Amino acid sequence: MQSFYSHGKLLLTAEYVVLKGAKALAIPCQKGQILNYTPQNTKQLVWESYDLHNNCWFSASFQLPSFAIEKSSDLAMAQKLSAILVSATKQNKQFLAKQGGKVQTYLEFDRNWGLGSSSTLISNIALWARVNPYVLLKQSFGGSGYDLACAQSDSPLYYTRNDVQPIVESAPFDPPFKEHLFFVYLNKKQSSLAAINALDWALMDQKIISKINNITEKIMECTAQDAFNTLLLEHEKSIGALLKQTPVQALFFQDFKGAIKSLGAWGGDFILASGNEETLSYFKNKGYSTVLPYSEMIFKP
Repeated sequence: MQSFYSHGKLLLTAEYVVLKGAKALAIPCQKGQILNYTPQNTKQLVWESYDLHNNCWFSASFQLPSFAIEKSSDLAMAQKLSAILVSATKQNKQFLAKQGGKVQTYLEFDRNWGLGSSSTLISNIALWARVNPYVLLKQSFGGSGYDLACAQSDSPLYYTRNDVQPIVESAPFDPPFKEHLFFVYLNKKQSSLAAINALDWALMDQKIISKINNITEKIMECTAQDAFNTLLLEHEKSIGALLKQTPVQALFFQDFKGAIKSLGAWGGDFILASGNEETLSYFKNKGYSTVLPYSEMIFKP
C-alpha cells in the first residue's frame, strides 16, 4: 500500500487579492487528509472517501484507462474526480497505466469547516501521480493555489501566485500573544468558487494589492497585540471596501473586546479572533461550539 498525506490550510491575509498576485500569509493546519492506494491486478479503480467519524461519505468505481464511471454514490462528485485523474494522466502517462486498485481517503477535520477537503485531495493525488499539483488545480477547482502550498508545508508561509509555478517562502509567524488567538467556526459553509465568481475584478487594482501587502508585512513584524488588532481591522476594512460588504465584527460581534478577521471566503467558515482569556466563553455563550485555540489549529512539526 502507498500512503500520502496533506495538511489543511488557513489564509491569514490577502483573501481574494491573492488571486491577483498579492503576497499572502498562510498557515498549514494540524489536521489534514490521508490517501491510501492499494495496487491490484485489475482494470478498475475503486474509490472510498471517509469523513472525520470514519463514515464513508462517497464511493465510486472507474474503468481504466478511460476513468469512465461505472457506479457512484454521487455522480457530480465522481465526474469531478474522474476529470482530476484524467488530468493527472496527461501529465504522467504512466499513472495507473498498467493496473488499477483501491483508494481510501480519510479526512481528519469536519468536511464543512473549509480547511481544504478539495486542496488536500488535489495535493495527495499529485503526490501519488508524481505531477504538478498547481496544474491539477488549474484544470479542476481553480483558485490561487495557496492551499496546495500549505498542504506540503510544515510552517507558515508567504504565497505569491504565479500561474502553476508560484513563489512560496517560509514566514516565521509566531506571535508572542498567540495564546489569545482563536479560530471560530461560523457554521456557514462558503463556496470559494462562488465567492471568486462574484468578484468585481476591476476594483482589484495595484493600490489595494500594495495596501494588503503592506499590512501582511506589518503583521509579520508585530509583537504587540494592540498593534496586531489594529492591522486586522485595517485589513477587514480594505477587503470590505473591495467586496462592498460589512466586516463580520461590525455585523455580529460589535461588543467583542479585541479584533475579528474573516478567513477565506467572507460570510462563513472560520474567523480569527484576537482577544483575551475571556474569548472562549464569549463565543460559547453566543452559541458557537467550535472555538479552537491557535495552538490546537496550527501545525507544529
